[in-house]
Amino acid sequence: MQDHGGQIYGLALRLCGDQTKAEDLVQETFLQAYRKWHQFEGRSKPSTWLYTIAARLCQRMQCKKSHEPDRVLSLDMDSAFSAGTVPDIPSNDDDPQRLQMRSELHEHLEHAIVHLPRTYRMPLILKDILGFSVQEVAEVLGLKESTVKTRLHRARLVLREELSGKIQQRDAPPAAYTKRVCMDLLRSKQEALDRGVEFPAVTHDICERCSAMFASMDLTRDMCMDLSQQSLPESVSAAVLKDIAGTD
Repeated sequence: MQDHGGQIYGLALRLCGDQTKAEDLVQETFLQAYRKWHQFEGRSKPSTWLYTIAARLCQRMQCKKSHEPDRVLSLDMDSAFSAGTVPDIPSNDDDPQRLQMRSELHEHLEHAIVHLPRTYRMPLILKDILGFSVQEVAEVLGLKESTVKTRLHRARLVLREELSGKIQQRDAPPAAYTKRVCMDLLRSKQEALDRGVEFPAVTHDICERCSAMFASMDLTRDMCMDLSQQSLPESVSAAVLKDIAGTD
């Protein structure tokens, strides 16, 4: 609970969108882990097993909001590559303007994450906020890695689009390549994010339009990582310990 309580609580908050339900999910997750510890066979990390319990409980508790759609509508990526403007994002991570922008966008990011359909929200939270690998996310959710990647890529693009609307724009230069080339670069960028590595330094081969889009994706990734630091309220940890004591 000391190692993973805050992250489980953050996961629950973003999945349920309700503090009371989130606290209930955290309590039930650790109580079940305590009761079923003898069933843990050690074929995965204890943390993976713990998050698997949390994911299943979320589905069982039906942490779905009434306004939540069942799926994300397809994004018009043509418009992203052909729009007349692009996000004006400083390239230097230490740039005061970038840091201020990041601070102001956090609330919008939280709102956008909570409003993702759960099938997309869960992979996004596990991978880009909590830092799980694609393989671990697939194990937690009981999905194929290819399915996790598809949902993760879609979620990232939705968040990028949401945040781009809140960022100052600048005139976009003419497209330097065909849409197919840009889409191939986008897939490579997503794969780099999946692996947690920097996109290959081939900036001379990437047009300004793609560079601006990838910069907005990097900003979204960095802001997601900022959300990983979550504390478990003392009242919740006390309730968990009380529940466990009551089972002995």
